[in-house]
Amino acid sequence: MNDSLLAYLESQTLVHQLSEPEAQRLAGELTNLSGLHVYARSITGGHGSVFFLGRQNGDKSLGVLASSTSSHRVTGEKRSVRLGDIEAVLTLGPTSASNAAVLRQTLPFLVPVPLGLRKSAGCGDRLGLATPGHIRAVRNSDMAPILAQQSIRENARTGRTPQEVMDDALWGVFQEGWREGFGADADHLKTTADVDVCAAAGYTFYTIDPGEFVDNAANTASTNILREKVEALPWSELESNWKAVEDQLGRKQVDLGAFKLSISDEDLLRAAAKYGRVVAHTVKMYRYLAKVMGSRPFELEMSVDETDTVTSLPEHVYIAHELRRLGVRWVSLAPRYVGTFEKGVDYIGNLDEFEQSFARHLAVSKTYGPYKLSLHSGSDKFSVYPVAARVAGELVHLKTAGTSYLEALRAIAKLNPGLFREIASFAAARYPTDRASYHVSAEVSKMPIPASIPDGRLTALLDSFDSREILHVTFGSVLNHAPFREPFFAALRSDEEVYYDMLETHFNRHLSPFRAKNEAGAVTR
Repeated sequence: MNDSLLAYLESQTLVHQLSEPEAQRLAGELTNLSGLHVYARSITGGHGSVFFLGRQNGDKSLGVLASSTSSHRVTGEKRSVRLGDIEAVLTLGPTSASNAAVLRQTLPFLVPVPLGLRKSAGCGDRLGLATPGHIRAVRNSDMAPILAQQSIRENARTGRTPQEVMDDALWGVFQEGWREGFGADADHLKTTADVDVCAAAGYTFYTIDPGEFVDNAANTASTNILREKVEALPWSELESNWKAVEDQLGRKQVDLGAFKLSISDEDLLRAAAKYGRVVAHTVKMYRYLAKVMGSRPFELEMSVDETDTVTSLPEHVYIAHELRRLGVRWVSLAPRYVGTFEKGVDYIGNLDEFEQSFARHLAVSKTYGPYKLSLHSGSDKFSVYPVAARVAGELVHLKTAGTSYLEALRAIAKLNPGLFREIASFAAARYPTDRASYHVSAEVSKMPIPASIPDGRLTALLDSFDSREILHVTFGSVLNHAPFREPFFAALRSDEEVYYDMLETHFNRHLSPFRAKNEAGAVTR
């Protein structure tokens, strides 16, 4: 019997993370004691107990080996075990919400934290199975991860709650033994009710989506119409008036460090008409969030990326100036960039134009913050990553979601080709309806007929533009289609390492361009 198990039972503080060989040795002993296949990296000692996660027949269980005097509150089946001359208690319990809550109170590295201005990556997980694969890729990078991330829209389509998203991330963090901190993003919140449910679940990063308050018509409206729109703004909520805005931003140069920006009367009118109600709504949400969170630390992101018209530089200045004037503190902002950020495919547009525009937006973020520029719909934008990394350095946040679902489909194509073929055919039929709430341009007529593709070439559907987008935006319909749901998850759980390996490989491509280099040009952790 390894003495480390006995040492853990005697320790009342959190024990240092095990080396890989030691973890493997203890995993073997805990496997013999529990009958579970124990995840070596999950083994954590302290507080008179050894905590671990194990798997049996596709189901996972939380294990706690404790001295008879330990007072842990994990619920499950208990039995006595002998460790040398010591009688201990082994508890095997479900990966339930109540046991997740116990672990949060016991193991501080399982509690999400604010990430500040470190460059970061959001790893959305629509299935609740992807976090181990995300962590393996993050270990190869120097980006801070957000591991619990799902929008309210995605929650509705997957049938999950914000608390379930948080708990699923916790089990993944625990399984992989990740102790370097992670964030939790309550994504694309639109109402105070959204804030309430996410705050109750313990999120630390809140993305406010005021997209419905953007006046896209202001982008091309005449000056007279713009004046009417500005006059009708909720000035009491903005705690200002048009003359004050003109005095602060109009008819003068704004010093943005590397250059100065002249904002014309028309530029300012257009910015206020287009985004004035956005500012008012964001301020309302921020103040409500601050009240709900109380003394708990949190971070704010504001997003206007899913709108019809590009955010100009004067518009970005107006947004940042007004938010700061009204006391809002935020860590990142997602403008609507030039070009097109469609779901699950690479950037569509001129990269030189994007780089020039992105650099100018960064000047605004440094002047009025600093805060990070956020890349939403950031999945698979491989041509953009080197540009964003080179220009922004640390001041960048990458947000991904659906690409992890697509890698799940890739795993299913390998593990259960027949199921994948059925899903692909179903997705093609659902796409004309499901595309309504997305900015996508795929055409069903350009997607190969799944029945005509041999098993060994099915993953090609995930590598071509049209079929990839079609599979991406139909995730909700697929997951809510009863004949698919159980076999979908069963396939992934039948050999979870297949999915993890695919995720690690895919996310290495996402994160590696952001890795810092030393003066000699070598990549650093």
